[in-house]
Amino acid sequence: MRLNIRAFMLTFAMVWAGAVLITGIANLFSAEYGKMFLQMMASIYPGYDAGRTLGSVMVGTMYALVDGAVCGLVFAGLYNLLRGKGPPTGAPN
Repeated sequence: MRLNIRAFMLTFAMVWAGAVLITGIANLFSAEYGKMFLQMMASIYPGYDAGRTLGSVMVGTMYALVDGAVCGLVFAGLYNLLRGKGPPTGAPN
């Protein structure tokens, strides 16, 4: 059974962007919440500074959306490649 690459890519992108968004919003209300996580993301994503502003949260979320989509694409593609031939999940036979 193969993975649907588009569905996996979109799901992974939304989950990862949601995690960064929720952490960023929580950090706006409590300065210490997720501080180390956001600083780690700032070291990975160029142009993102982990500042406590709404603009910074949106930039981090957009980076995470793209990053999640790429990671989901790579994961699903590798899975399908290593799994072998067969119809994608949910596809008619």
